[in-house]
Amino acid sequence: MGRDIKAKCKQCRRVGTKLFLKGDRCSTSKCAIVKRNYIPGMHGTKIGKAGTRLTGYGIQLQEKQKAKKTYRILEKQFSNYFKKAINTKGDTAEVLYRFLELRVDNVVFRGGFASSRDKARQIVNHGLLFVNGKKVNIPSYQVRLKDKITIKKEAQAKKIFEGLSESLQGKEVAEWLLVDPKELAITVIDLPSLKKTKPNFDLKAIIEFYSR
Repeated sequence: MGRDIKAKCKQCRRVGTKLFLKGDRCSTSKCAIVKRNYIPGMHGTKIGKAGTRLTGYGIQLQEKQKAKKTYRILEKQFSNYFKKAINTKGDTAEVLYRFLELRVDNVVFRGGFASSRDKARQIVNHGLLFVNGKKVNIPSYQVRLKDKITIKKEAQAKKIFEGLSESLQGKEVAEWLLVDPKELAITVIDLPSLKKTKPNFDLKAIIEFYSR
């Protein structure tokens, strides 16, 4: 599966909101949204913030772009998630949100094993993780309730995991996950829910976009 390799800060500025693509840097004053809160390009300062002149269709498109860029996936895969969600019993927005949140790369990010989803994807791609004792190297792999994600013993000494156990102490993670800093394990103890979480994109607008 391909990936978006465009400049991360420009992606945030284009949609007008923080997507936290650079991890901890996004929470500092160095964040591009803080320094240059207008769309990229030579006329950006004249046009202003993204979304200021959008039509109804434009707003729906922008919300879709936010979600795609947040989870680091491309159009074909994102539209496939929508098709699966609309054909699954239950509220479409809730089901779509769960498909996105339960990607193993997102769970690794939410559990604090990586500072960004791109780094989480790298960890998964390199085959450094086990899910219920079995190696998983596909970022889109869907984890389930009670699944347990661990780091390969021989991989725990790698630089990418340096100081991880200490950094996880007291770290705030998604409430539907249980993280064991000593064992370096993430367990899915509940399902992600829109009622408990407010994402930085509008799922209703995304559904309306695909339902045109």
